[in-house]
Amino acid sequence: MNYFNYILMAQPADGGDANPLGMFLPLIAILVIFWLFMIRPQAKKQKELRKFRESLQKGDKVVTTGGIYGKVTSLKDNAVVLQVDEDTKLTVDKNSIIKDPTDIQQGQR
Repeated sequence: MNYFNYILMAQPADGGDANPLGMFLPLIAILVIFWLFMIRPQAKKQKELRKFRESLQKGDKVVTTGGIYGKVTSLKDNAVVLQVDEDTKLTVDKNSIIKDPTDIQQGQR
């Protein structure tokens, strides 16, 4: 019997004790795959979004989670004042800003 079959064998044919590594190896493999394809990319995306929000400056064009396009006129601790129209300014939470609209326009071309 080769070594690979010994590791993966959960119940031996001769009725001996089961190999605990063989029982947990599929579960460990599923967790690793889940981490690689789900958790790691999401954490990377969150980190990029946090860096974007921290680097906001006066004059930047942004989009909120509600789909409002605006230009940053002033920054506070947790709030951003956006100029939406010539006479319209909105104060929004900094966490509601999701992206730079110039990235969207470049991606469509």
